[in-house]
Amino acid sequence: MKNSAVMIHEVKYAKVFLLLFLISCLEIQLSIGQTVKDVEGNEYRTGTIGKQVWMAENLRTTKYRNGDLIPTTPGSKSDIRNEVKPIYQWTFSNTEKNTETYGRLYTWYAVTDNRGVCPVGWHVPTDAEWTALVTFLGGEVIAYTRMKEVGNDHWLKYDTGSNDAGFYALPGGLRTFNGTFEDMGISGNWWTATEYDQSCAWYRHMKGDQNNISRYLCLKRNGLSVRCVKTND
Repeated sequence: MKNSAVMIHEVKYAKVFLLLFLISCLEIQLSIGQTVKDVEGNEYRTGTIGKQVWMAENLRTTKYRNGDLIPTTPGSKSDIRNEVKPIYQWTFSNTEKNTETYGRLYTWYAVTDNRGVCPVGWHVPTDAEWTALVTFLGGEVIAYTRMKEVGNDHWLKYDTGSNDAGFYALPGGLRTFNGTFEDMGISGNWWTATEYDQSCAWYRHMKGDQNNISRYLCLKRNGLSVRCVKTND
């Protein structure tokens, strides 16, 4: 049996943890409801999480900030494995109705182009900025629940999200370099602006049945979702 001193210590620790959790929730909730528009006029919810301000929706623009079009391939089976630096965007399965909810999928070359895919004053987050987000929310396991949209409207079968972070993580799936679309409703995959080597870059991955947000490498030719983060003044 635990002695009274140990029990008192555990109660105090629990209270401190609860207080810190509530403070972090307060910091998160302050800016939910604000929006930002991209160059096409698409409007996105935003939210403050710690010292960062994030989009609460996946990017869906087809244009860079200067108005240039981000091209797409002519068909769902278009193979781009032999292209040197392919700049493309797609809607999942080339079906526009998927865009409003899940956003578009972009190659890494498209999202890191110096013309900028994010609205003015925003940028594609680095690997370090994603790490800061996940760390603030309690690490890979706790952050998964706090970032994931509640319910099964979009996450098929797996209801483990609380979304108290206001991030509204959605399973937009991905497009492989050979033209195959995979995992809409099952996994969310978001680029970072940080490359690993000539072929690969870092991204963040959430899958409905894995209960954590993971850091992996992905081929730059694949199409993933994008969340923009506000640039500090």
